[in-house]
Amino acid sequence: MEMKILVVDDVLDITDLLEIELSEHNFHVISKNSGYDALRYLMENEVDLLLSDIAMPDMNGFELFSRVQDLKDYLPVILMTGFGYDPNHVVVKSKLAGLKDVVYKPFNMDKLVTLINKRIAESKDKIYGS
Repeated sequence: MEMKILVVDDVLDITDLLEIELSEHNFHVISKNSGYDALRYLMENEVDLLLSDIAMPDMNGFELFSRVQDLKDYLPVILMTGFGYDPNHVVVKSKLAGLKDVVYKPFNMDKLVTLINKRIAESKDKIYGS
């Protein structure tokens, strides 16, 4: 069964690349280029995982993660960033709020796919039981 992933990044080249790469691993990818567009999509649709950039102009990754937790607390979220230094402490705030994973760009696609599969499987186990 094909898993549905929502990919969010304000850089179109990144969402395009992730859509191509993840589709090759049998994921159905929906791309959004703003946090607000992603949130609107999630209010009306189900996905198996959210993969979002942290630094976006309209809504940062922590804000999106927080709102998703209020809306669909069962949804696994992976945040990604191109910055090693986190001036706004978004990674720290997200981790304190329960985020499990932050990946750093550029990332190894095989490792990302493994992590995505792991988080989706954990979520399904939690929802449906082992």
